[in-house]
Amino acid sequence: MSPRRRTGLVPYLLSLPAAVWLGAFFVLPLLTILGVSLMTGNSIDGWTLTWNFSIFGDAISTYSTQFGRSFLYGGISTAVALVTMYPVAYWIAFHGGRFKSVLLFLLLLPFFVSFVIRILAWQFILADDGIILSALKDIGLVPADTHVLSTPFAVVAGLTYDALPFMLLPLYVALQRIDPAHVEAAADLYATGAARFRTVILPLSAPGIYAGIVLVAITNIGDYLSASILGGPSTTMIGNIIQTQYVNNADYPIASALALILMVTLMLAMAVYARVFGTRTLQEHIG
Repeated sequence: MSPRRRTGLVPYLLSLPAAVWLGAFFVLPLLTILGVSLMTGNSIDGWTLTWNFSIFGDAISTYSTQFGRSFLYGGISTAVALVTMYPVAYWIAFHGGRFKSVLLFLLLLPFFVSFVIRILAWQFILADDGIILSALKDIGLVPADTHVLSTPFAVVAGLTYDALPFMLLPLYVALQRIDPAHVEAAADLYATGAARFRTVILPLSAPGIYAGIVLVAITNIGDYLSASILGGPSTTMIGNIIQTQYVNNADYPIASALALILMVTLMLAMAVYARVFGTRTLQEHIG
């Protein structure tokens, strides 16, 4: 083999471990899920591959409400997390000084605790006789029959709380990279504080905003634990349906079909993001 040909093979050889990893832990499981979704039968008599493609249409029509609710709750929690954490990330990046690392650590410290424990803690906090509602009822700020658990508010609150660090970190990285000289130049041109934020800071921090939205939306849309612990029958998300069909009902084809539909939808959303904003920005801020 000529030296030129060997040199041309170097990039492919370097990417071989990543390709093997993706093939073994992404492509192969994905093909397995696809194969299971096209089967018919039951857990007693066994399953047979019958190429039942109609299951995808049936799954969408049967659980369209849960799909819509998942995207609605995921969208609301993503927007709330963005509005909440942008000012926090802004203040730390521009005014945190030598305490930036300490402030970030303190904000992320609660998230070192298990996700399940944190959601269970919110169940106690939002309970009718919890520390918040009971106190508000005692002083008459809310009616005595006020109920928060098993409502969309409780589910969105749980989703938002869990999403805060995923939104904070990309925003902070983007804001930290802004050259203060750009902001000072805008001030020298007599731009007001609002104008400097609108024309300089916000556009330069856009990559962090987009990365945070992608991370939080993907996590929250597929979540099932918040709706399971904090919600009720009227707040069921598609993740709860997948869990129930797979674990409780042993209906593996419909569970696999729902998982594939959700995965493909999220991958299309990611493809749109990469198309509009570029894959390099996404990789920088997620990495």
